[in-house]
Amino acid sequence: MSNTTATKKPRLTTSAMIASIAGEGQRVKAAPFGKALVELARERQDIVGLSADLAKYTDLHLFAQAYPERFFQMGMAEQLLMAAAGGMAKEGFVPFATTYAVFGTRRAYDFVHQVIAEENLNVKMCCALPGLTTGYGPSHQATEDLALMRGIPGLTIVDPCDALDIEQAVPQIAAHQGPVYMRLLRGNVPLVLDEYDYTFELGKAKLLRGGRDVLVISSGFMTMRSLEVADQLKADGVDVAVLHVPTIKPLDAQTILAETRRSGRLVVVAENHSVVGGLGEAVAGLLMRSAVSVPFRQVALPDEFLDAGALPTLHERYGISADAMRRQIKAWL
Repeated sequence: MSNTTATKKPRLTTSAMIASIAGEGQRVKAAPFGKALVELARERQDIVGLSADLAKYTDLHLFAQAYPERFFQMGMAEQLLMAAAGGMAKEGFVPFATTYAVFGTRRAYDFVHQVIAEENLNVKMCCALPGLTTGYGPSHQATEDLALMRGIPGLTIVDPCDALDIEQAVPQIAAHQGPVYMRLLRGNVPLVLDEYDYTFELGKAKLLRGGRDVLVISSGFMTMRSLEVADQLKADGVDVAVLHVPTIKPLDAQTILAETRRSGRLVVVAENHSVVGGLGEAVAGLLMRSAVSVPFRQVALPDEFLDAGALPTLHERYGISADAMRRQIKAWL
């Protein structure tokens, strides 16, 4: 799979509302989810793909082109999408159901809960535009999807950082027995983790770099931002460790506790999600239950309905850009 580089970005226009999260000059891979699923389905005849009229925008169109007889277009009916996926799982298939995160969680929640999760069916829900990855306002911004899905018993939740994470996660979530919700980055997806001797393991957190002053615990593309911030703060004499947590549920308590118990460090949880109900509160709850007392802060989206606009502008406004995160950590220190 060839790598490309994100080109220099022009003056922000309306298209910036759906722009790639790749920074200028950053290496990217095109459609890692769609390509990984096509490759896996070549070996596994039980894999089917379902879309709610958004195959092109979740990269599932590649699967549809490769295996038209195993692709099901359910139309703009997310409740039907999840119910049908559950039915196929009962017949022995492994359905990959794709849509936007707002529709797969908020609109279809009861069907995910009752049809799929309660019966522990083998459905893989891969949902694009998680958190603040679109500028089209609250109707499309799934800033609370983790809070919703973490509340469902037995549901595995994955928040990949980059193209490598996605490529390696696809076969592992397919092999996992039970329902999975994966936040999906689509289109030209950044590639960063290959520089850190990293391998995705379902249920495992990975320390990407050590540091004596700050421990950043992050998921999703905020791990990419955290690594960038760690490099920037190094020039200021601040030593930042980054612990990537791609599996939100079940949480890798052993690794998180081992790292947070190292004394003398500010612990910062960074996530592309509301400050309510996501990775930050999951980690905070773990620390409290385990009697680990550390200086604790969150880099996350505010508990409010966010504006529409260009993504770079919104990321800066709501504190999840690299520059905003760097300034905040320096202020906390």
